[in-house]
Amino acid sequence: MKAVQAKLLDLLKNSQQFVIPIYQRNYSWTEKECRQLWDDIVRCGKNEQTSVHFIGSIVYIEEGLTTLTCQTPLLVIDGQQRLTTITLLLSALAESIGDIELVYGFSHRKIRHYYLLNSEESGELYYKLILSQTDKDSLKSVVANQPRPDNDSIRITENYSLFSKWIKNNEIDLPTLCKGIAKLIVVEIALDRTQDNPQLIFESMNSTGKELSQADLIRNFILMGLNPALQTQLYEQLWRPMEIEFGQEAYGTHFDDFMRHFLTVKTGAIPNINAVYEAFKTYSQESKLESDSDDSHIEKLVGIIRTYSHYFCAMALNKETVPKLKRVFDDLRELKVDVAYPFLLELYHDYKTGLLSADNFITVVRWIESYVFRRSVCAIPTNSMNKTFATFSKAIDKKKYLESIAAHFLTLPSYRRFPTDEEFERDIQTRDLYNFRNRSFWLRRLENFERKELVLVDEYTIEHIMPQNQKLSSDWKQELGGEWERIQKTWLHTLGNLTLTGYNSEYSDRPFYEKRDMEGGFKVSPLKVNEGMGTVRSWNEPAIINRAKSLAKKAVSVWIAPKLDSKTLMTYNPEIRKNILYTITDHPNLLTPAIAPIFEAFRKEVLSLDPCVTEEFLKNYVAYKAETNFVDVVPQAKRLRISLNMRFSELSDPKGLCLNVAGLGRWGNGEVELAMSSIDELPYVMGLVRQSLEKQLGDVAA
Repeated sequence: MKAVQAKLLDLLKNSQQFVIPIYQRNYSWTEKECRQLWDDIVRCGKNEQTSVHFIGSIVYIEEGLTTLTCQTPLLVIDGQQRLTTITLLLSALAESIGDIELVYGFSHRKIRHYYLLNSEESGELYYKLILSQTDKDSLKSVVANQPRPDNDSIRITENYSLFSKWIKNNEIDLPTLCKGIAKLIVVEIALDRTQDNPQLIFESMNSTGKELSQADLIRNFILMGLNPALQTQLYEQLWRPMEIEFGQEAYGTHFDDFMRHFLTVKTGAIPNINAVYEAFKTYSQESKLESDSDDSHIEKLVGIIRTYSHYFCAMALNKETVPKLKRVFDDLRELKVDVAYPFLLELYHDYKTGLLSADNFITVVRWIESYVFRRSVCAIPTNSMNKTFATFSKAIDKKKYLESIAAHFLTLPSYRRFPTDEEFERDIQTRDLYNFRNRSFWLRRLENFERKELVLVDEYTIEHIMPQNQKLSSDWKQELGGEWERIQKTWLHTLGNLTLTGYNSEYSDRPFYEKRDMEGGFKVSPLKVNEGMGTVRSWNEPAIINRAKSLAKKAVSVWIAPKLDSKTLMTYNPEIRKNILYTITDHPNLLTPAIAPIFEAFRKEVLSLDPCVTEEFLKNYVAYKAETNFVDVVPQAKRLRISLNMRFSELSDPKGLCLNVAGLGRWGNGEVELAMSSIDELPYVMGLVRQSLEKQLGDVAA
């Protein structure tokens, strides 16, 4: 390695050509990075005391043997973002400066022929800088002042326009700009192919500019070490088509996420978002067969990535071409179920290879949608879903594909549970659905369920039948009755009071009978969500509740849960038998006058701790679960014996009521035990119970 300090303009002038290898990332600087460079140039151009300004390093390998009579292109390992941005700035400056040499070396002709072009060459040798596929033609058109290509590079075009605009807006006078550019210096680092490891240098050098993405590192790791012929073949046949399918913007924003999902599918572990590259290197090493050469292994690996990237683009980037699949992916995408993509990638692969039919694939996607939406409505925390979907495939019996998936959904433990029809139907009636992040989603799905001619919900607005206005008119107060304030506060944003309309401005805060009977009113609305509104005489609390009940029953059919008979379900999880057989009546101590009020008060407090908490009656005790049991109650004649599922050393118990029962045989889980025989003890006991729940939820989140 040889490193020297050099003026950037001298480097450009004295070098025959810089080439960005195909394994390098695309040009990615945004206005933020361009503005920072511009401001630095302006600052040092204005300051006569500043002689130089360092902007980073340019690391390159000579493509071949260079002699005094034959200069070969330099392959850039690090610094392409700076080189490209300076080239765009010089191109914009050349178009504005004219042929008068305001500062030595800066005229239209000299900028172009010294720093941008090799005037006496032809073909690609005509250009000082050659970028990789996505950006190459766009930069050539800018530098040569030619029409833009059809598939123009977004970043090249936008940043050239920025510099042109800043120059034309006279943000700085041209001589000062030229002086600032002339002061830019870099560290020029030339590598020796026989002694230096370009990959290690590439990984370690990113001290300035825009941080390398995990995808940038992965592409370099895959392609950099290959012989040039195979490198070109894999890039052009597999990697480049993948970039095109993603699209320029999506490749920059979604490819890291895709690689994380891909690695989760292949390894069963979720990589940290900032450690995807390290996880990929480990996967690459561990997946290599003894019979594979390095080249054949990389070729197989890129082929697999290309295949799975096609699945991802179909589902996540709206590239699906099969209409019935496209529709379910559109719905899932609007719900933003990114955590499900590892599982979905495996499903898509099995669909493409014939293990899973299209109809069954759609069924499973609808179950995933229902699972996520029902949990959201029922306010069940989402922090366990990534683990749920990352490990879901382990539960699939691919000879009984649909049945095994249904069974796994239905046997997920309480914290990860699939909400039942009863739970979902109850909660969707009272949930605030107006401030729900997916309100357009649920209204569209309700309206278009079982419709062949879909309603474009985006053309409608959400209408509060009972108005949002806190200063209700006298008509509305009379309509709602004496408790109008409570009714408005309770039901305003809920299912029963929300609908769709194309007449929102006309409706305004009109009385209900006017909204119902006017031209375009509820009575003649063609929308399914407004069915029956024309026959409602008065809009009051009972009317809102009745409509909510009706729509909630429909919602259960829209967001359907898997169904399996209990006999089949028990073949997947025999423990279900215990949960089915026992109820509170199997614990007579809980029904006695002495214990019943204590238990009822206790269970009410525990169930209200968090929406994820569920209650299960077992043969010898009652279990309260989040992810698993966090508190168990053994009913006794004169007290409740309570077990907390945590280490005794982790408990804060100022009153010293708890016993350390580690290693002792008894019903219940954990090392902590206490007794409760009076309702007066409830506040302190709940403080102890809450510690056990928080410990479990904290462990799950971690």
